[in-house]
Amino acid sequence: MMPRPAVPKPVTAVASRVRDWRDRRLADPRHSDRVAAILGAALGISFVVCFLTGLLSHAIQHPPSWFSWTTRPAGLFRITQGLHVATGIATIPLLFAKLWSVFPRLFQWPMATGVLHAVERLSLLPLVGGSLFLLVTGLANIELWYPWVFFFPAGHYAVSFVVMGALLIHLVSKFATARRVLLHADRSEPEQEAFDQGRRRFLGTVGAVSAGAVIVTVGQTVSPLRRLALLAPRHPDIGVQGFPVNKTAREAGVTTTAVDPSFSLTIEAGGATLRVFTLDELHAMTSRAATLPIACVEGWSANRTWRGIPVRDILKQAGAPEHRSVSVESLQRGGRYRRSILTSGQIGDADTLLAFEVDGEPLHIDHGFPLRLISPARPGVLQTKWVGKLVVQ
Repeated sequence: MMPRPAVPKPVTAVASRVRDWRDRRLADPRHSDRVAAILGAALGISFVVCFLTGLLSHAIQHPPSWFSWTTRPAGLFRITQGLHVATGIATIPLLFAKLWSVFPRLFQWPMATGVLHAVERLSLLPLVGGSLFLLVTGLANIELWYPWVFFFPAGHYAVSFVVMGALLIHLVSKFATARRVLLHADRSEPEQEAFDQGRRRFLGTVGAVSAGAVIVTVGQTVSPLRRLALLAPRHPDIGVQGFPVNKTAREAGVTTTAVDPSFSLTIEAGGATLRVFTLDELHAMTSRAATLPIACVEGWSANRTWRGIPVRDILKQAGAPEHRSVSVESLQRGGRYRRSILTSGQIGDADTLLAFEVDGEPLHIDHGFPLRLISPARPGVLQTKWVGKLVVQ
């Protein structure tokens, strides 16, 4: 009696099919080690730049005791934050291309060949998951859309460290492989011209998509590219008085208090009122004009000419102590950014103004009438609108 042929177990059959599929995909030039290494290098650069500029932005908005931000050059924040948003946008197609190029490798067996390999594989979970979190929430933030309950800056900041830690592990584990395939031809790959052309076409397409995504958005802060900013969330020349408004007077709840004829600016120090200025008294003081950018954390910025009273002159008239920081407080009753802090260095800059005009016109109420803070190299979210009080710390 002849033995019956062995029937493949279902699991073995599935594993064989998965292995065959994986091997076919890995033979595709778009899934080669060299493509993965090139995309990984591009991602590493964009992530590091985005991370460092993000750390700076966070420190400026939520400064630790040891940190002090400069006022010069006046457009410095628009550069660093514009770079942060631009590299974040450029990262999106790079990340998805990288994931697609290495996807077949996720089906290798055994999944890990040792402890170090297992650590490297496990680091992909926070690396990929955290990266997607940062990119999705970052995009939502520049659209001013917050479908979550956590505070965006705190969540974004914390996850960035998780991602960078996982990225460091990944880079260390892959350094030798990446160095080999980038500096030397990989003899394990076919050398046919068609293979190389397929690889170049794929990388060229990814690079073009990444660059294109930046070009059609970065015009919101880079003036020469303004006409190409087709996908920019906000156009810096469109809005009340020719530039955008992120929060209106109605949203802030100041439509009545901001236009109250009895409005006055109060100067306090040590719990005592030093001086109360009426609006007429402020307008009678020597004003100053300064061309400064309004630069928002969402990535857009616009140069405008502001006229107002230097904060240092107002404090001097009130007899306030010198070389102190000052809390600039809004008529707005609620909100995380209803007040901001000016350091003594920022106060000492003559272009740190309580402005009442922009581009030769009285401020619109949505831009902070009757007074708004404008200071060089500060994020727009800290350029407090509807200022009603200065408190010397």
